[in-house]
Amino acid sequence: MEPPRDVTGPVSQDCCGSRRLRGGEREETAAGADASHPETPGITRFTHRTIPRGVPGVYTQNENPQSGAMEDGKPVWAPHPTDGFQLGTIVDIGADSLSIEPLKGKGKTFLAQISQVFPAEDDVNKHMEDNCSLMYLNEATLLNNVRVRYSKDKIYTFVANILIAVNPYYDLPKLYSPETIKQYRGRSLGTLPPHVYAIADKAYRDMRVLKMSQSIIVSGESGAGKTENTKFVLKYLTTSYGTGQDIDERIVEANPLLEAFGNAKTVRNNNSSRFGKFVEIHFNEKNAVVGGFVSHYLLEKSRICSQSKEERNYHIFYRLCAGASEDIRQKFHLSSPDTFRHLKSGPLKDPLLDDQGDFNRMCVAMKKIGLDDTEKLDLFRVVAGVLNLGNIDFEEAGSTSACGCVALWLTLNPLLGRLRGTDREVHAGPLLVDMSSHKCTLMPRCGGFKKENTAAAPSGSSRVSLTSRVMLTTAGGAKGTVIKVPLKVEQANNARDALAKAVYSRLFDHVVTRVNQCFPFDSSANFIGVLDIAGFEYFEHNSFEQFCINYCNEKLQQFFNERILKEEQELYQKEGLGVNEVHYVDNQDCIDLVEAKLVGVLDILDEENRLPQPSDQHFTDTVHNKHKDHFRLTVPRKSKLSVHRNVRDDEGFIIRHFAGAVCYETTKFVEKNNDALHMSLECLVSESKDRFVRELFENTNNKDTKQKAGKLSFISVGNKFKTQLNILLEKLRSTGSSFIRCIKPNLKMISHQFEGAQILSQLQCSGMVSVLDLMQGGFPSRAPFHELYNMYQKYMPPKLTRLDPRLFCKALFKALGLNENDYKFGLTRVFFRPGKFAEFDQIMKSDPDHLAELVKKVNTWLIHSRWKKVQWGALSVVKLKNKILYRTSACIQMQKTVRMWLCRKKHKPRIDGLVKVRNLKTRMGRFNEVVAGLTEGKQEMSKQIQDLDSAIDTLMVKIKSTIMTRLDIDHEYQALVTRSEQLLTAMQNKKKEEEERERLQRIQEEMDREKKRREEEEQRRKQEEDDRRLKAEMELKRKQDEEERKRREEEERKMQVEMDLQLLAEREEEASRQNVLEQERRDRELALRIAQSESELIPEEAASDSGLRSNGSSVPSSPERAAAAGTAKLTSMSMEQMAKEMSELLARGPQVQASKAAAGAKKYELSKWKYAELRDSINTSCDIELLAACREEFHRRLKVYHAWKSKNKKRNTETEQRAPKSVTDYDPSPPVKTASQQNPGPPIPARQYEVAMNRQQRYFRIPFIRPSDQYKDPQNNKKGWWYAHFDGPWIARQMELHPDKHPILLVAGKDDMDMCELSLEETGLSRKRGAEILPRQYEEIWERCGGIQYLRSAIESRQARPTYATAMLQSMFK
Repeated sequence: MEPPRDVTGPVSQDCCGSRRLRGGEREETAAGADASHPETPGITRFTHRTIPRGVPGVYTQNENPQSGAMEDGKPVWAPHPTDGFQLGTIVDIGADSLSIEPLKGKGKTFLAQISQVFPAEDDVNKHMEDNCSLMYLNEATLLNNVRVRYSKDKIYTFVANILIAVNPYYDLPKLYSPETIKQYRGRSLGTLPPHVYAIADKAYRDMRVLKMSQSIIVSGESGAGKTENTKFVLKYLTTSYGTGQDIDERIVEANPLLEAFGNAKTVRNNNSSRFGKFVEIHFNEKNAVVGGFVSHYLLEKSRICSQSKEERNYHIFYRLCAGASEDIRQKFHLSSPDTFRHLKSGPLKDPLLDDQGDFNRMCVAMKKIGLDDTEKLDLFRVVAGVLNLGNIDFEEAGSTSACGCVALWLTLNPLLGRLRGTDREVHAGPLLVDMSSHKCTLMPRCGGFKKENTAAAPSGSSRVSLTSRVMLTTAGGAKGTVIKVPLKVEQANNARDALAKAVYSRLFDHVVTRVNQCFPFDSSANFIGVLDIAGFEYFEHNSFEQFCINYCNEKLQQFFNERILKEEQELYQKEGLGVNEVHYVDNQDCIDLVEAKLVGVLDILDEENRLPQPSDQHFTDTVHNKHKDHFRLTVPRKSKLSVHRNVRDDEGFIIRHFAGAVCYETTKFVEKNNDALHMSLECLVSESKDRFVRELFENTNNKDTKQKAGKLSFISVGNKFKTQLNILLEKLRSTGSSFIRCIKPNLKMISHQFEGAQILSQLQCSGMVSVLDLMQGGFPSRAPFHELYNMYQKYMPPKLTRLDPRLFCKALFKALGLNENDYKFGLTRVFFRPGKFAEFDQIMKSDPDHLAELVKKVNTWLIHSRWKKVQWGALSVVKLKNKILYRTSACIQMQKTVRMWLCRKKHKPRIDGLVKVRNLKTRMGRFNEVVAGLTEGKQEMSKQIQDLDSAIDTLMVKIKSTIMTRLDIDHEYQALVTRSEQLLTAMQNKKKEEEERERLQRIQEEMDREKKRREEEEQRRKQEEDDRRLKAEMELKRKQDEEERKRREEEERKMQVEMDLQLLAEREEEASRQNVLEQERRDRELALRIAQSESELIPEEAASDSGLRSNGSSVPSSPERAAAAGTAKLTSMSMEQMAKEMSELLARGPQVQASKAAAGAKKYELSKWKYAELRDSINTSCDIELLAACREEFHRRLKVYHAWKSKNKKRNTETEQRAPKSVTDYDPSPPVKTASQQNPGPPIPARQYEVAMNRQQRYFRIPFIRPSDQYKDPQNNKKGWWYAHFDGPWIARQMELHPDKHPILLVAGKDDMDMCELSLEETGLSRKRGAEILPRQYEEIWERCGGIQYLRSAIESRQARPTYATAMLQSMFK
């Protein structure tokens, strides 16, 4: 996804004289562009850089800034409200978002948060069995992979070792055939397509190898297919590893019986488990199935008496009415479901359910697990009794409340009118009434019942239990006096329903107990447990059952985080793998809200139940008062759904779960939390004539023998469930874990319909996104060294048995030629990438001959590796010797050079003087030739020449023998030159004018050349002195800046101590705000899912942008208004004012400066400006402050964009570097790591530095080796250089020079995407000693590499940003 970079390889020329660049692009070259680089071999040609049109920073002012897409037009995944994600291309960079153009809607763009945009695969239609095999690991590619596989009927997908199962909503018989079971037996993950059988077999193999029990957690929403996948796991284990006896079949056949009594139709699932179960399959020492055990949790008892619209009661009621024989129907007074109160509120028929057929299959299952006819009749009789019990109605008796009510049989059941004979017992059930006539009417009166001729009344205990409550006095008067308190109609109805719930609940407990008795076991070595419990539930109306279920899912989600994320990362750290840490949301605060002692919701509810007159309103008020400021709890009126806003504060509360906010209506919370019956009803069932009914309640009665008559004992359902849940989690923590995440593809429960947004929400709530982050650098499969060692030990020769297991495994892997990127060695085990353990597992399953051959390879590899170590050792010694010799010679050379330089520095003036005097002496021979041609005054002239020659020799001896300064030497030398000139003049007068004129002219020319040489030498010497002086001044300035920085840091360090607490509070507030925003997003998604099917969603309030403006003043919201404001007012500032402001800024700490800068930044609201508009303002604005603000915002967006690219880079690829790593990774924070420095504040805006420093021009050079070249040149013999020109705080020009490669030239404006986006302060270049160079040095290299032509072409095409360099070049052209 990188934009095209500079050509770094050889450039070929085609027949047209143009250079061929990467991607087939061409660009004409200037005639004089080629230049040599004497300092860097191989840099001989300047290459112009080309970028496709449409990339920000490339288009001209006449082009449409959104005419092309970024990232070379490659597609990315952007959020979509219904599909989850949609394909699009990036067309612009916003303040904190990206502008996306959908592929299916050209011309229409929308904004997306940068954290919610992800790169897409090159082929979006391809799919992988393991999502970790994709090039990009993110939630968008995961959703697309699941979507593509689902469209091809591939409902299973791996994410490392976690299985994602999408409910197809239609039968796939071939997917679960016996042949498929045989295929997966003994096969490792990854060798066959993803399947629930693969997870089951993995659990079995882990149990066998590790000698440790295993658990398979099947989770998901209601209707996602948890129950079906659980049955497939049990079927696979019993079929593949059973003993072939009757017990294997019983374990499988127990499911239909449990489903009949514990499953029901809901709006989200036609076969929803209304209880949780943990099925354990136990194995003996030989790893064969020996038995099983079922633990159940939280049966939904409220469904027995009432159901929501479009929902049904438990399956057993409808199946018994539809499939029972005529004898059973007559005997138990059964009829159609519409004749029973407990079945009338919901649909009686469902087209997807076959009640009669399911009844027959249930009877077959009962027979297979060992239930005889008597036991079946006992079960049916109690079920029929619960149905008939619901048909008892009550009406007021008399005009006063003291008379209570009258119990009547409903006439819904026609069978009750056709009873024949007398003294017949009507099973309405056998629990309550004995009937003896055709007509079933109970006529109780105040104080007793009257037996009429037409009907036989119930027994005394039955009458009292139905319409009155027996109280036993404990104080005042005679103790033990029995008082009968009549019940009102509502109270009688509640007593009837409580009895029905208690009877059915005990019946279900009995069914589970009887199922466990069907597959007993004497001893067990290990077990594999399969957890199937209701998933996270959220309806329009949520009650106590949903509260407990969601509390359970919070605990399971925490277990998932601990087992998959926390423990996995701790293992990586312990083994020293160096995998990056993955952060996840900790939901411990939500769990504490529910289960904390004294202040937890469950404990508050228990305390309410213990009050003399408990009420739901008082309980709700207590919860709100105890948790007023709790983040996870709020009042219903803050719900996203309009229906919840009608709930009063004392009628419910909202809890923000890990999956979203759920509103609970607390009506009947107190009642549902009490699992105890009134003593009157307890006595009623204990005196029942039916032995089976008495046995159902015997255990319960024995547990509470101290209960007093007339007292309503309290047995907490919530506390019981919490205890069971903690036991379950302890059991899960003591076992190995495998996870199956079931996904519901749509809300309509139809096949081949994929609702992306709903599925994405489920994947996020299930923790799959965090798993992807971990698996991006993780190793899900692992094997201890000693296990692999023990497997091959019997094939080892004696000399190999002494090997360390870790060394042997390393040798084995090398011998097999496995890719080193696919595994990693820890301290105690070897780790494999996702899916790579299967390849090694194939070797483990190989035949003995092949294993022996592998051992031979190991021995060969050991010999080779040891020989190579010997060779490397010898080479290292030789290399060390050569290095010592080289360093010795280098030291001698350094000493010689230094001594020579010192000597030359000391004697340089004398040497220069000798050279000049010798040159003067050489001319004396010519004087003699002239004298020889004279006829008159020859002797006199000869004497003068000899005197001059003697003076020259005397001066040379003096220079050699004494220490003279340059001034003395020059003075005496000038005197000799004057004498020679005078002598020459005299000789010229005595020669013929013409001859003398020629001689004098030649001598004069020679003197001029000598003078020019001296002047040039003097000028060169002064230039060297000036360079040394400038460098000394730069070094002195750097030291002063360093001392000033240290002084400021010391002052800031003192200030930080006072600011730490404030900054820490601000960070905590920001973190809390981010958590609130994330929770709000989840809450809204969850509310949207409910609203689409059940209620209307509250529209989201529009965010006000008034906070972005200060004091109500208008601010520029577009470049046009900003330009107009800048033209109208230009702020001028004197140098004294600038210095004063700069000193004030430097005197303050960085956090204070940042806060002031942030306040000043509000003057210009640039968040709504487009990327292109910022560029145009930078290029055209005359307002200094606006220009600085635009440049700051421009580079901030570049940082965000490059950070997004780095985060979403391809796997196993290096991040593209735009600058050396020492620059990009520089940490400007002080060495002392205080609390505030660990999270530094925002950097100081660069425009303040620009005003104060008057746009300083600074130039830098540091070594640079690209990561791709490190492997080609590990010795760093071919080191490159990175050059940068900073115009104020931001980079203006950039160069890269690498040996044997063409230079890379970049200028601001045209090449922003490939240049360093950091400010000068953030790079730390100004603090690197020796990094800063002179402007002349930079400009020389820039000109040699063809930078002038490159910058000129960028200016002419209006692509270069106005900088100091462009201004200087334009002035030079003019």
